[in-house]
Amino acid sequence: MSLPKWTDERTAQLTDFVGGESPVSQGTVASAAESLETSTRSISSKLRKMGYEVELASASATRAFSDAQEDTLAAFVSDNSGEYTYAEIANHFEDGAFSAKSIQGKILSMEMTDHVKPAPKVEAVRTYSPSEEATFVSMVQDGAFVEAIADALDRTVNSVRGKALSLLRSGDIDAIPRQETTKGASKEDPLAGIAVDGMTVDAIAESIGKTARGVKTMLTRRGLTAADYDGAAKKEKASA
Repeated sequence: MSLPKWTDERTAQLTDFVGGESPVSQGTVASAAESLETSTRSISSKLRKMGYEVELASASATRAFSDAQEDTLAAFVSDNSGEYTYAEIANHFEDGAFSAKSIQGKILSMEMTDHVKPAPKVEAVRTYSPSEEATFVSMVQDGAFVEAIADALDRTVNSVRGKALSLLRSGDIDAIPRQETTKGASKEDPLAGIAVDGMTVDAIAESIGKTARGVKTMLTRRGLTAADYDGAAKKEKASA
C-alpha cells in the first residue's frame, strides 16, 4: 500500500504536531506517524527535509543500569528515604542520565518505592467544558472547518487544533478537522497571554495547539515554570 503524499495541509499538521521540540524524539515521530497515518520513516525523512533535527532510532533505546549503578541508586534512595520524588532522584542520579520513568521502574524492581517521596498532585485545568467538548465533537463529525469550530466556541485556531489533537488521542474523534485557509507560520509568541505558572503542561499544550513535548522545550528554553514542570531548573542545569 502506497503512503499518502505530503500536501501543504499534511505538512502544516506535522509542523503543528511537532511544535518547538528539538531534537524531535522517536516517541513524537511515532505519534505523528499514527496521527497522519503514515510510516515513521516517512515522518523522519520529511522532518529532516524541513530542517528539523530528529533523534536517531538507535539513540532512543532504553538505558540499562549496571550493577554498580543499581547499588549506587539503592544506597542513594535508602540514605535519603522520603526526601526526593522520582523526578528529583533522576535529576540527582548520574547527572540526569536516566529519565524519571527509568528511575521509577528500577526502584520498583528493587522494591524500594516506600523510600520515594510522593509527587505533589497537580489538578488538571479543564479548558473546555463538557458541553463545549460535545459541541466540538459534533461539529467535527459534521465536517466543520477549524475556523468554524473556533468561532462557535469563541476560541483561537491554535486552541482548537490542540483540543482536536487531544480528542483524537482519546478516540473521541477520528481525524483532525481541516483548516479552511492555510496561513504561513505565525510570528506571534504562542505563550503570549498564557499564565504558564498556574497551568499544567498538558493544559498549555491544549491552549496553544502544541504538543506537551513542544511546550516543555519552550519552557526550558525560556526558563519558565509551569504547575508541573520546572523549566527554569532544567535551563539552569543545562547551562551548568
